[in-house]
Amino acid sequence: MKFICLLVFSFLPFVAQAHRLEYKPVEFLVGSSKCFVLDANSSNQNKPWVWYAPTLPAHPDPSHSWYIDKLLEKGISFAGCDQGEVRGSPKSVDRFTKFYKEMVDRGYSKQPVLLGQSRGGLMMLSWAVQNPNKVKAFAGIYPVLNLRSWPMTRNLSSTLADFEMDQDTFLKTVDLHNPIHQLEGLAQAKVPLFMVHGDSDRIVPLEENTEIVINRYTKLGGEAKVKVVPGKGHQVGDDFFKSKELTEFIIQHSNH
Repeated sequence: MKFICLLVFSFLPFVAQAHRLEYKPVEFLVGSSKCFVLDANSSNQNKPWVWYAPTLPAHPDPSHSWYIDKLLEKGISFAGCDQGEVRGSPKSVDRFTKFYKEMVDRGYSKQPVLLGQSRGGLMMLSWAVQNPNKVKAFAGIYPVLNLRSWPMTRNLSSTLADFEMDQDTFLKTVDLHNPIHQLEGLAQAKVPLFMVHGDSDRIVPLEENTEIVINRYTKLGGEAKVKVVPGKGHQVGDDFFKSKELTEFIIQHSNH
């Protein structure tokens, strides 16, 4: 039986947002954070899953249905946890670890595929570089990956709030927390990376984020690929949300 369900996220009691999916989401709390899992009822003993970020009141939304449905059809569950507007501080990484442990306790794989969209890329990469052996693969949709890029130029106040620092202190220590400088563990763990990114993205520039990570990662001996979408920016569209290459990458490594 297929379900038409409402996938819901809010800081208040759940507010409905229409989202057509075949599986009813299980919603639960980790601490004070609202989390969800779309369970694929997988018979796979390891229960593969994709960890998506950013999970926020507006994300994921109906634009994600195409690739989520493809994953569920392959027995791959889809989950996330709303930590708010975090940027990879040690405290936010610790909170994500609590969500990861909850998922493992629920029987899901100890090595999910991480999927970061836009600022969710920084959330996921910051966790990944601290937990390389717990990551099967890393995928991104025009992801923020560089703490010196979008978080500083457009959302510095939220970044400072996450790190609980004043601006001067943060600017002096930013490179200590920037995941682009901490890729060695992922490369040694042979975690493959794949990103899709537009070459006209002015919000999350390709060169400052995906390209710099791809270049550094391959120099470290890691496997990393990017599909560059000509003429496209930071937008909702089939090139990003119906990407065959991205979906195949996730499915391949989830079931590997």
